[in-house]
Amino acid sequence: MQKEWLLPGVLAPEARQAAKDLTEKLKCPPLIAELLYRKDLRTPEEIESFFHPKLEQQNDPFLFQDMEKAVARILRAIEAGEKITIYGDYDVDGTTATTLLYLGLKRLGAQIDFYIPHRMIDGYGLSLASLDQIKANGTSLIISVDCGVNALEEIEAINAMGIEIIITDHHNPKEDLPKAYATLNPKLPGCPYPFPHLAGVGVAYKLLMAIYLRKGIADSENTLKYMDLVAVGTIADIVPLTGENRIFASIGLQHLIAKKNKGLNALVQISGMNSKTLDTSDIVFGIAPRINAAGRMGSASQAVELLISLDDERSHELAEIIERLNSLRQQEDQKTFHEACAIIEKKYKDINSTPCIVVSSDDWHSGVIGIVASKLVERYYRPVVMISFKEGFGSGSGRSVADFDLFEALKQTGHNLHSFGGHKYAVGFTILQEYIDRFENDLTRYVAENLKLEQIRQPLEIDREIELYDINNFLLDWIERFAPFGPDNNRPVLATRKVAVANYPYNVGRNHLKVKVMKDGVLLDLIGYNLGDYLPLLKKNTVLDIAYTLEYNRFGSKTSIQGKLRDIRLAT
Repeated sequence: MQKEWLLPGVLAPEARQAAKDLTEKLKCPPLIAELLYRKDLRTPEEIESFFHPKLEQQNDPFLFQDMEKAVARILRAIEAGEKITIYGDYDVDGTTATTLLYLGLKRLGAQIDFYIPHRMIDGYGLSLASLDQIKANGTSLIISVDCGVNALEEIEAINAMGIEIIITDHHNPKEDLPKAYATLNPKLPGCPYPFPHLAGVGVAYKLLMAIYLRKGIADSENTLKYMDLVAVGTIADIVPLTGENRIFASIGLQHLIAKKNKGLNALVQISGMNSKTLDTSDIVFGIAPRINAAGRMGSASQAVELLISLDDERSHELAEIIERLNSLRQQEDQKTFHEACAIIEKKYKDINSTPCIVVSSDDWHSGVIGIVASKLVERYYRPVVMISFKEGFGSGSGRSVADFDLFEALKQTGHNLHSFGGHKYAVGFTILQEYIDRFENDLTRYVAENLKLEQIRQPLEIDREIELYDINNFLLDWIERFAPFGPDNNRPVLATRKVAVANYPYNVGRNHLKVKVMKDGVLLDLIGYNLGDYLPLLKKNTVLDIAYTLEYNRFGSKTSIQGKLRDIRLAT
């Protein structure tokens, strides 16, 4: 689908002068100074803090509403030898948060256990079916991670059992909050915590650090000990990599490279990644899908067992199991994607006039529909909801497009649903089969009223137009200082007009385009992932406008600059 290129506005004269001053102060390329200026980084101190995040830049965990209460209750439980169960979600954020609190509290002598719901048996979040088992093991205190803020019925049942629960979560709360002993969530109305974008593992980490502060053991070693887990969960959950999340990602990646966690190290080895150069892409496309595969195709408890493992041999055994589950997940992904596309092409005769897509099947694995929904959004670029039915009860997953709040859409149509939760761009829900038609009609009507069809063009924000002769190692070395890259701090997207195809383009792998372009006598190698459909349009000497990012391509002992295509237009 044709993307809409969004070019940056022209800097005002005083802003241009400020960026020029930055160029001289930092001895950096003008493009870098402009990028910093547009991020509101204007002083050497601000820039130093951005390029070199430090743990000291974190916020005080006791700014959280209910933090004092939560810490006191947990310390009392540890001192009294009470059984504590960490109740986590089955995705990467939930499993890393579970691992972090399990290991961190166990070091304090806590009587600790964990429970991860089974996607196919328990469903999402706190499960009524699991409570009898948790009570039977003697638990008197539950700490939820990455779930619980909307579990009114379940927490009422927990209270009735005489068990107390502390919620740690980061999902958007609904109007009514559950009656937990304490609730830690930076998105709670009126919460004074200044950074609302923490992942679930980030909230769990702040709780652990608050406990360590009260115990007087929040030294550098203990503060850093689980930072690799915080980084993996934060990066995998696609939260903004700004503020504290940037600190966690930057320092945590260094910790991951240092191979502190045996389970994570085993995953890195089995996936064939270079453990010396791990970055956010390695997490998102390498580590995260493997950890998620445990919860999608089997039990996410295996992922937690891997992450808490202290034995090399056991770590590799579990990593091999998870690798096999990931292969199964990939096969299921492809099958489901092709089936969903076939249904969409048959159901929606004019996709351009379709506000949103709702598809369902009795044959789909509920563990992969979220991934496939994301791929369908990429292909059709409108909100997509997929539902997997089993014996009349459906598990649904939805993904949205830029600037459309799908969670709000579910709030407005929630009378059709059994339960729901999530974020602006990703939601999960359950539904009885008899309500699907009414739900689809209500959702389609809401989307049509709040997302105009003429707006449904995938935006591509361009950071700067440059010429090929501007590209060199000096520029790219400066760009790399902006890492770790992720939401709200993406690798800069550049555009160059009227380049000529300099070779005979070809496809590699699964529909990836390889092409070399030239302008003003300068050549640039490009790769376009999933852009192989452009191949028939590209001949030698075809003139193009290209949008791309820059990165180093390391092959053996050779390092070269490569462009990663984001979009192509035939030049006019």
